[in-house]
Amino acid sequence: MIKLGLTGSMATGKSTVAGMFAKRGIPIYNADKVVHELYQKEAVAPVGAKFPKAVIDGKIDRAVLASQVLDNKENLAQLEALVHPMVHQKMAEFIEVHKQAEQSLVVLEIPLLFETGKDYPLDKIAVTFCDDQIQKQRALTRDGMTPKKFAAIKARQMSQHDKKQRADFLIDTGLLPETTQQIVDEIIQTCRQLAIG
Repeated sequence: MIKLGLTGSMATGKSTVAGMFAKRGIPIYNADKVVHELYQKEAVAPVGAKFPKAVIDGKIDRAVLASQVLDNKENLAQLEALVHPMVHQKMAEFIEVHKQAEQSLVVLEIPLLFETGKDYPLDKIAVTFCDDQIQKQRALTRDGMTPKKFAAIKARQMSQHDKKQRADFLIDTGLLPETTQQIVDEIIQTCRQLAIG
């Protein structure tokens, strides 16, 4: 089974591309979604112990939590030390389930794959990218996003150029959707051939 990591900078179309893989029946592990779920269940007690203000109505409020870690490296490191092991555990369970089901390919969508510096059990990496202007336009249509916030997030992330250097597959999301889907289909074909060995 090939474990394909899917990453890319903010607003470069990761979720759209993950949907294109899913449309072809490929199982998707979404790290962000898993964190959302953890913030409503298992992570509430440990995260709440460190950041009590972030717990509202028995769940972690992401906006409050973000305000406490955004410009505080120490707090961010503490949060990651609590949450990353849980995310990795869920990933290991996901991989095992699909290995048992004899899937030839799974996609692990990990937005900060390169930034977190964690070892992920990946065979190949696909990186989404688009023109910087397209990225900015897309980002600014998101709720609560401002040019200042966009610049701050972008400054913390590895550049699109550097991510592309580390990719096995590049997925340009600035093209027509059907062209991007074609690229995804070719990646699926390649990975399935690799899985056969």
